[in-house]
Amino acid sequence: MRPEIGVLGAGAFGTALAIARGRAGRRVALWARDPGLVAQMAATGQNAARLPGALLPAGVTPTAEFDAAAQAPILLLAVPTQTLRGVAQAHAGALAGRVLIACCKGVELGTNLLPTQVLEQVVPGARAGVLTGPSFAADIALGKPTALTLALAGGEGVQAALATPNLRLYLTEDTTGAQLGGALKNVIAIAAGITIGAGLGESARAALMTRGFAEIVRLAQARGAQAQTLWGLSGFGDLVLTCTSDKSRNFRFGQALGAGQVPEAGATVEGVMTAHAIAAVTGPDVAPVSAMVSALLKGQVDLAQAREMLLSRPLRAEGD
Repeated sequence: MRPEIGVLGAGAFGTALAIARGRAGRRVALWARDPGLVAQMAATGQNAARLPGALLPAGVTPTAEFDAAAQAPILLLAVPTQTLRGVAQAHAGALAGRVLIACCKGVELGTNLLPTQVLEQVVPGARAGVLTGPSFAADIALGKPTALTLALAGGEGVQAALATPNLRLYLTEDTTGAQLGGALKNVIAIAAGITIGAGLGESARAALMTRGFAEIVRLAQARGAQAQTLWGLSGFGDLVLTCTSDKSRNFRFGQALGAGQVPEAGATVEGVMTAHAIAAVTGPDVAPVSAMVSALLKGQVDLAQAREMLLSRPLRAEGD
């Protein structure tokens, strides 16, 4: 029987989304490129590598066959932003004519394109949207109340198909704002982690988050986003969660850097490439936090110099 929803990517977030939809009674195909992982999930009923302890409901079928998952009319692409193009190019024929919902947060390095723009460029006739907002995979998998933004023109039917009793979806047509809010908050979260790891204090983190949010709004509006989108779940809501929780990979990465430690290996930290992508097309006057994070990650400045980059900027009005 054809799946109702295909989840392409069996990382923690993709697995959690599959579990949530399966628990709500949907037929879900969960695709992983590694046949060994698929066999492990089929044998144990869980993705022990990425989301240990979260059992796959009966309606979730792991598969290594991309075309089998892509039969679903709605496809959730839960792969990192920097690998999205490669996956879409490799399977453009299977993806054509489907509703493609990107479940990643970032800006493509080199092109400065957002995930939906990548999909529209690569897949003929793609109807592309994005699912984003303040959420941790473990919370979704455990059925804890979560609210996300679905950005998709005319997306009421998809909203109804993807929502569950514990996962509320709020609809917008502002795909640009929703994606930039989710992408840029990861950069601010790295900076917030650096602030805490370096022992600069909670007051400094609050200031960094506030001025970082102003940077997000400024950059997003310059690309045509609506300010009210950035004040919603996909912007302000996601920023608060990511900058204040140790569950955030981006925050933990920055915290390790600030403390002079080596960040954990193996975790996808989308904010790294997003910082470089933004810094490549803007200057420190427009995006001071992104520029600082990028320079620090490239080894162009040390922690003391990064701090000075922000604190020595000219005084300005708060609304600027």
